Amino acid sequence: MAMASFRPPPLALLLAACLSALVLAVAHARTPRLEPTIRLPSQRAAGQEDDDSVGTRWAVLIAGSNGYYNYRHQADICHAYQIMKKGGLKDENIIVFMYDDIAHNPENPRPGVIINHPQGGDVYAGVPKDYTGKEVNVKNFFAVLLGNKTAVSGGNGKVVDSGPNDHIFVFYSDHGGPGVLGMPTYPYLYGDDLVDVLKKKHAAGTYKSLVFYLEACESGSIFEGLLPNDIGVYATTASNAEESSWGTYCPGEYPSPPPEYDTCLGDLYSISWMEDSDVHNLRTESLKQQYNLVKKRTAAQDSYSYGSHVMQYGSLDLNAEHLFSYIGSNPANENTTFVEDNALPSFSRAVNQRDADLVYFWQKYRKLAESSPEKNDARKQLLEMMGHRSHIDNSIELIGNLLFGSAGGPMVLKAVRPAGEPLVDDWSCLKSTVRTFESQCGSLAQYGMKHMRSFANICNAGIVPEATAKVAAQACTSIPTNPWSATHKGFSA
Repeated sequence: MAMASFRPPPLALLLAACLSALVLAVAHARTPRLEPTIRLPSQRAAGQEDDDSVGTRWAVLIAGSNGYYNYRHQADICHAYQIMKKGGLKDENIIVFMYDDIAHNPENPRPGVIINHPQGGDVYAGVPKDYTGKEVNVKNFFAVLLGNKTAVSGGNGKVVDSGPNDHIFVFYSDHGGPGVLGMPTYPYLYGDDLVDVLKKKHAAGTYKSLVFYLEACESGSIFEGLLPNDIGVYATTASNAEESSWGTYCPGEYPSPPPEYDTCLGDLYSISWMEDSDVHNLRTESLKQQYNLVKKRTAAQDSYSYGSHVMQYGSLDLNAEHLFSYIGSNPANENTTFVEDNALPSFSRAVNQRDADLVYFWQKYRKLAESSPEKNDARKQLLEMMGHRSHIDNSIELIGNLLFGSAGGPMVLKAVRPAGEPLVDDWSCLKSTVRTFESQCGSLAQYGMKHMRSFANICNAGIVPEATAKVAAQACTSIPTNPWSATHKGFSA
């Protein structure tokens, strides 16, 4: 059978086919590469492991204080939660520690509402109550971070159940001191213990990278000389190892809170990174870019008169990554263009973190009617706080003089080690010395944390806790009866 003769297609058809293929090729080449998808555990197929480009974002948010006068710490944490939520993280991956005694506090002028900005909206709505009250403690925080469900006590049992390709973000806002961070339930958190937990987390291979934002006085001392640069942890701190951090939106300062508020609404470093996150496209903004903006804003126009030195530690190469990988990004900001010159206002005034409670008690006292029972109570609270501060300062000064002489005491207690060195060589000695002091002289409380360097220097000078106990007994013949000095809550170490 004769085969049909082959007739080539018309030239027009060949040209059309070639043109179509060319268009498809160009279109494919111009298609932008999407950022690696970050999936939640619930979105993974059963038995399917993520590849290197895929991971889950986890966030741990901790307010380490309680009391209405510390309003700002829980306000910071609630604001951070709203950023994570708008950024796409789910509640199953956000773990919140907060005492939860602010929103419904009788002194809160807006019951059930917490604000973090003078004109800001409610940041409390929808915040998970994962760990509240006495559940906010060091043991639970460490168990949550390590993903150890059996070690958690109370709360809803939520932990960072992360895998090797996951990204973890930790934000901690509270009072602090050299080498120590506050907790509403004793003991306090010490720098060596925190870094040990981060090392354990790394050894377990349960994260790809971890970012830690820390708001506290002397917060740099938590990582200075302690945090390795090879465990995939990048940390920034509100201050260096020897200075205070600052409260902001405080009564009598500018900008000030609404007149019905007697307390600071936020912290300078914290609101700086969060207000930046509120307005920028975090898919394109890097950790380093935010660090530089926050550093500039927290420096108070480079004067540091009402500001601090924001620092960074650990695996600094991670700061090239986008914030989106850790805290997501609000879709409403996708068209925002990043600018190095941040449009957010700088602050001309702020309040030293350690004086923020004094501002609160003074404002409260000032507003009350003369001779009223409430004013008398407020006066008593203010005097008790000032008495506690004076007792702590004088007792530690006397202990230093007894140990090293009146000339040598101040020099030893106030000595600051060179940058890059940890606060103390023997952390066990430090904690024992703190317990020794508190058993003789009363609780340090949140103000007394400022003297942690003095205790560290006593240990660095080779003084054993037993020797400190003897001079502490001479310096403090009794424990003051005010609630700040009382030790019924336990020891801070």
